Amino acid sequence: MELGAQIRKLRKEKGWNQDEFAQKAYVSRQTVSNWENEKSYPDIQSLLLISDLFGITLDELIKGDVEVMKKEISKTDISEYNRWANIYSVMFIIALISAYPLMRFCGRAGFAGWCIYMAVTLGVAFKVESLKKKHNIQTYKEIVAFTQGKTLDDIEQLREEAKRPYQKILLTIGAGVTGLLVVMIMKLILG
Repeated sequence: MELGAQIRKLRKEKGWNQDEFAQKAYVSRQTVSNWENEKSYPDIQSLLLISDLFGITLDELIKGDVEVMKKEISKTDISEYNRWANIYSVMFIIALISAYPLMRFCGRAGFAGWCIYMAVTLGVAFKVESLKKKHNIQTYKEIVAFTQGKTLDDIEQLREEAKRPYQKILLTIGAGVTGLLVVMIMKLILG
């Protein structure tokens, strides 16, 4: 049951109207209406007072809403991660495609513009990495599970954590090779 419906049900069982309940809970009638209509949630102090007024445990009061809140938070987190990851992917592809034409046709000015663009792309990459760290997702399997709103069980999580050092080494080697290729291309273009 949703928290607002639970509060309304318990209030009516006590025979209180919204004004009477609001006075007992030390809030306005409008606040009670907002709680019951799911426009807002009570803060923790109000939840404790409400559970005491109705003579029930806090767990009984909010049963079910904790899962709803977790799902909403999870959906928000997944949406934010996907948005930043997509932005980074597009920016990275543009950086790869634009390097040669910018340097070939614009020379040093093109290279300077490309470097500025790469700095912005790097900033987006740091944002994606901070989100991955925040949600403890590093390996491909963890990322896929996260974007689907799932979690790995304990054994799978341990396996994925064991892969992280190897992946960091490969990522470092890949970044070095990419950097070397960029330098070689710049040298060829700029002479």
